[in-house]
Amino acid sequence: MRQATVTTTARLHFGFLDPSGRGKRPFGSFGLSIDRPRTKLTLERAPAFKVSGAECDRAERYLRRIAESCSVGQAYALQVGEAIPPHAGLGSGTQLALAVGSAFAVFEDVKLSPKEIAARLERGARSGIGIATFEAGGAVLDAGPRSGRLPELIARVPFPTGWRVLLILDANYSGLAGANERAAFEALPDFSDSESEGLRHRITETALPALAAADFKIFCNEICHLQSCMGSYYAPAQGGGAYISPRVGVVLDWLRGKGLTGLGQSSWGPTGFAFVASELEGKALLEEAQALYREPGLTFTLARGNNDGVRIETD
Repeated sequence: MRQATVTTTARLHFGFLDPSGRGKRPFGSFGLSIDRPRTKLTLERAPAFKVSGAECDRAERYLRRIAESCSVGQAYALQVGEAIPPHAGLGSGTQLALAVGSAFAVFEDVKLSPKEIAARLERGARSGIGIATFEAGGAVLDAGPRSGRLPELIARVPFPTGWRVLLILDANYSGLAGANERAAFEALPDFSDSESEGLRHRITETALPALAAADFKIFCNEICHLQSCMGSYYAPAQGGGAYISPRVGVVLDWLRGKGLTGLGQSSWGPTGFAFVASELEGKALLEEAQALYREPGLTFTLARGNNDGVRIETD
């Protein structure tokens, strides 16, 4: 094998069932794989370590750590051609880690599942949706971490092929991560078990069946409810608002005024999202948003749900 190329895509994180992580069943995540933005990298053997391209420092740390965990002392050339924007609420770190680990595993003929890679690279401690979407795409719900184990997948439902997602990205803001994220979780109050069970019931009994039946209205209503709960709970850690980027909040308010209900912020943001029922409607909204909101760093794109997992190519 001369090289291994791995392509994986972003994910939206709609919210936690227990956002405090201190209840009887902590965390538990609901999210969706989308077809853009994406991470694409190529790994080759080399006389000395060389990592180039987007997010190269973080990619090199992952590569060195996974090789060391397998007691492999080879050197590599890693080219990161595309990378999901970091700290944007799109799961960039987990996707990059799993992509690097998968390229290494294929290249060295080491059997490592995405979960094993995530454990070795310390990803997925709270949410397992990045691991699940890396493996198979679709809309996924996980059970949250248990007894030191990574979250188990509860359900996966393909996303309707005709629906679209309008993404609102703000390069001027970053979501919480690392020590700041840990401090935010520690400072936030408990989330009651009754509220957590209520969210669990609504997602399993209403949101996921609506998605499977391609019932756009009901699915969007459930996303609206979950996002309302998350926005209220996390507001103290986000400057007092439901969205970490005020500019994204303005756009979401505009979309809400146009009658859209399935919208919100992915994870800690700043990326916002809004579901539309068709490509035609999505393109019209995209063009209108681009014309109305011409601010530096604020960009829009129209995404599809991604129902496939990682793509690995060897040469």
